[in-house]
Formats: sequence, C-alpha cells, structure tokens
Amino acid sequence: MKEKFAEDIAQSYTFKGDSIFLGCGFYDHQVDPKARVFLPLKMFNRHGLIAGATGTGKTKTLQVIAEQLSKKGVSSLLLDIKGDLSGIGAEGVDNPKIQERHQILAEPWNAKLNTVEFLTISDQPGTRLRATVSEFGPVLLSKILGLNDTQQGVVALIFKYCDDRAFPLLDLEDLKKVLQYISNEGKEEIIKEFGSVSSTSVGTILRKIIELEQQGAAIFFGERSFEVEDLVRTDREGNGMISILRAVDIQDKPKFFSTFMLQILAEIYSKFPEAGDLDKPKLVLFLDEAHLLFEEATPALMDQMTTIIKLIRSKGIGVIFITQNPIDIPAEVLSQLGLKIQHALRAFTAKDRKAIKQAAENYPETEYYDVSQIITELGIGEALVTALSEKGTPTALVHAMLRAPESRMDILTDSEIQNLIRKSEIADYYNETINRESAEEILSKKLEELRESMPDEPESRGRSAHPEKSTVEKVLGSTTARSLGNTVVREVTRGLMGMLGIKTRATTRKKTTWF
Repeated sequence: MKEKFAEDIAQSYTFKGDSIFLGCGFYDHQVDPKARVFLPLKMFNRHGLIAGATGTGKTKTLQVIAEQLSKKGVSSLLLDIKGDLSGIGAEGVDNPKIQERHQILAEPWNAKLNTVEFLTISDQPGTRLRATVSEFGPVLLSKILGLNDTQQGVVALIFKYCDDRAFPLLDLEDLKKVLQYISNEGKEEIIKEFGSVSSTSVGTILRKIIELEQQGAAIFFGERSFEVEDLVRTDREGNGMISILRAVDIQDKPKFFSTFMLQILAEIYSKFPEAGDLDKPKLVLFLDEAHLLFEEATPALMDQMTTIIKLIRSKGIGVIFITQNPIDIPAEVLSQLGLKIQHALRAFTAKDRKAIKQAAENYPETEYYDVSQIITELGIGEALVTALSEKGTPTALVHAMLRAPESRMDILTDSEIQNLIRKSEIADYYNETINRESAEEILSKKLEELRESMPDEPESRGRSAHPEKSTVEKVLGSTTARSLGNTVVREVTRGLMGMLGIKTRATTRKKTTWF
C-alpha cells in the first residue's frame, strides 16, 4: 500500500513544464521522500488558497512559494497585514530543525537572499502607492462610496464637466471643490448644460467622501501615480521581484482596504495585455488576511471583485488568498481557486466542528486520509495539498510536510528595512509629491475673479460686499473638514482605467530597469 501511495502521488504531481518543489507526502504518519509534491508554474494563474488556524504555518508557506517563484523569474506582490513578512528580504539562518526537516524530505536547503521592494499606502517607510481621482474613475468611485443611481449620476457629471474643461481631478480636495462649485456659483452653468442637480445628493456625496477620508484614504489620492508595471521586474540573476506592501495600519479600515485591493486588481487587469496560456505567470498576488477584503465590501464591490478575479488570469496574473478558514472566502470566489493548501484547523466548539466539516468538503476525496479528522491533527509546517495539473484536473489530495523558507523566518529591524528602501531604484521617484494645478486651484481662481468683478452692495441693505457662503461651502471651508481633506489629498486607489474608459495620467516618466 505504501508503494502504491508513493506511486500515485509522484504520478499526480509530476508535470511536463517547470514547477516548484513544495514538500513530500505522509503515509501512515511517516514522510515518504518518494512522494514528492510539486506545483506547476503554468497553473499559478488559476489562483489559490492557503488556509489554517493561527500559528499553523500559513505565513511560512506563503514565504516558501513566493521565494521559489522568484527563483523561476516570477514576480510577486505580498500584502503584509500582520507585519511578519519582512524577513523574506534577508538571507535565512541555518539551524538544526531546518536541517532535520530537509533530511527527511531528501532536499538540500540553502540560504537565499531575495530581491525585495517595500511598498506603502500609509505613513510607514517604503515606496508610496498613489493614484489620482481621475484614474480611479466615476464608476468605481461611486461603488466605493456606496452611492445610489442618482448620486452616481452626479459623480459622472462632475467627471464629464472636468474632462471637458481640462480640470484635473487629482485628489479629494479637487472633488469637494467641484461639488461646492456646482451647488453654488456654478449652479446656473450646470443647469444650462446638464440640468438641475439636487443639493441633497451633493451633501450626501460630500459626507461619503469625508467618511472615506476618515478611513485613511487621504494618503493615497494624488501624484505621482504608481505604475503597476513596476511590480514585474527581475534582477541581474533573473530572479523575480518580491514586492511587500506594508499594510499593518489599515486592517481596522475595511472599506479603504477592500477599495484599495479592488483598485490594484482593476489596474493590473486594465494595464496588462491578454497573455493566453503562458509557461509561467507574469505576477502572483498574495493577499494575507483575505477575509478583510470581503467583510465590509458592498454588494457592488463584491460583484466587481468576483468578475475581475475570473478574468485576470487571462492576463497571466495569479491571486492567492491567505485566511484562517476556506469559508471566509465567498463561494463564487472559492470556486475559482485551483490551488488549495490547508493547514490545521482547531475544533474547540460545535461551531468549529461544523466549520471543519464544511472545509473538508472543499477537497477531493481520497482513500488515504479521513480529511475531516486529519485537518485537526496536522502539525506546524504540514498541510493538505491539492492543485491543478497542466490539463486542468485536480491532483490527488496529499498530506505533506512542507519545505522550509530559505529566507529569514523572522521580521527585519527598522534599520534593515530602511537600508533596503535606500537601495530601491524607484522609491525616490514615487515618493516625490507632485502638486500641479488642478480643479481646486482653477476653480478657486475663477471664483476669486468673479468676486472681484462684482460691484459692492450698499451697506443700507444690510448685506456684506461679498455674497453669503452656501452651507456646503461653509462645511468645506471649516477647519475640521479642511484637515480631513488634506489627509486624503494624496493616495488610495487607481481603478478600472481601460475597463471604465478613464484617461491616462498627464505625468509620465522614462522607465528604468531595476539595475
């Protein structure tokens, strides 16, 4: 029976194309080095799932796959929610436990120094990711703000108005200024061209923007915008770039988080050409704590997310979700995932046992294991694995001991991170803030010219020489709202670009290679 097991696993996980070594299968509580488990590069664009309870080894599995993909020239983007992925940027340190594990696997272990880029959408050090409001687009912006059809129409009107007059919408201050204008001084102009706009709708949109600002979106809107093509680079040895997005301080901002990730996926989808069947993916995204992506997403955002995940694989892009339980992922997304790596789940309550039973149903049946039982017995660094073969059929389910990462299995110090950032070829470029004239400045000048051209009113009428400000203008001019707006001024999401017909940015740069 043991010989049959080794033969079945070896046959199921042997592929014609290039692949990466993940580990070896267990049979009767012992590792069989003949039952070697590989993952085919060709199928990484069919997406995947790494699941398991806290402390079972999910992060190390992510680390292993990312660094092995890098060796094959495949770039990746790692979303670091917990702050424990930075170690992939340093060479691993040998120890007896690593040597013992790899002797069992009959696979040599060598420390590896990866090529790493640290990215940020907050105040943390790193290369900044930013996008303009115009790049975000009226459709995606409306969905993120949770607007109804009437309010979406107002947002579309604003984009059309600004496009026709070459008023750049770079940050949320620009958007709020246009809202103020169309509800006050520019009201007659808007009515003549587009019809009347409800002040109630304008007020609602304004409140939604302030809510988004409070979620931390401020740092993301603005220039310079990040080019997603810079995620796909290789070093002199041909190793793929591992980009780590440091996002420790956005896990309590679910709307901003889901918005940002949808934008990244939409931007990649719109910018990358159709690729067909490739021998290896162009880019693999690892989304840690994936449940945060779906918890606060509106139905519209969820539909958009599902659609993009279904379509993005044709661009040579893979997405791997990392979460505690497969049921954290919506069924319509889970059905798209070809690779599944299941670490241990713990059964402390009746609800836990029910969740484990549901999780077990996501995996192929096997004569070698009782899946619902073994899920609770997996050790650290062990997992149930199933993938897609090159023919698109599921491989045999195997309980595997996984290889150890070749990079550091601990976090980097602040000084080590700063040193890597200083070596970056793109950090200086993207960290420069561009504040060119945009809608806010243009409309402010226009309003000032109007006020200066108006004749003074007689004081006997009891009115000031300047017209009374509207309620919206007062709100926008208040210290509190202004402070919130300035926070949102430069960074949060770029979106659907080609899909939504958004114009490309005016600011471009000459591309440079990594070295």
